[in-house]
Amino acid sequence: MNLPNKLTLARVFMVPLFVLLFYWEFPAHYLAATLVFVLASITDAVDGHLARKYKLVTDFGKFLDPLADKVLVMTAFACLLERQYLNIVVFLLIMVREFMVSALRLVVAGKGTVVPAGFSGKLKTAFTMVALIAYMVYLSFCRDFDSFGLSLPDAVYRWTEFGLQGLFWIAAALTVWSGGEYLMAYRKDIDPRA
Repeated sequence: MNLPNKLTLARVFMVPLFVLLFYWEFPAHYLAATLVFVLASITDAVDGHLARKYKLVTDFGKFLDPLADKVLVMTAFACLLERQYLNIVVFLLIMVREFMVSALRLVVAGKGTVVPAGFSGKLKTAFTMVALIAYMVYLSFCRDFDSFGLSLPDAVYRWTEFGLQGLFWIAAALTVWSGGEYLMAYRKDIDPRA
């Protein structure tokens, strides 16, 4: 197994660690979960870069990398939703798009066509990761640091929460846009009459 695939596999194994740290109540547990999420996100960027640069792209990596990304992101969103930090509409928009594009890739692959990640998909992924990391950092400040007696004025928390929820809505809009682009680009491949 090459290094990019090992990094992708490491990202998969970081997901349960993220969940454990997110829910295990101890001082700075959100900060610890955030650090694991950031590390996992970095492996997402590094594994693809290494695979392309050193010509280490494998079928296993092509399969596992997007799956690992979806598992990481959807797990983080599910944790935030369960704690009522995320609007369910945002969660459902993102979840439906992820399943739709995954199904599209399977159908199109059955016809011998590969669906590469387009600009809108990459933008959506980057923005979603930034929104998740920003919110996790916010949780660290407003929950973890409060446990150490360090806190900010309530108005700062309220406005920050408002802005970060806005980031999630922008991520959801980018998600819908990129999903629509994929559907339009490959509509001939999924048309049952074709």
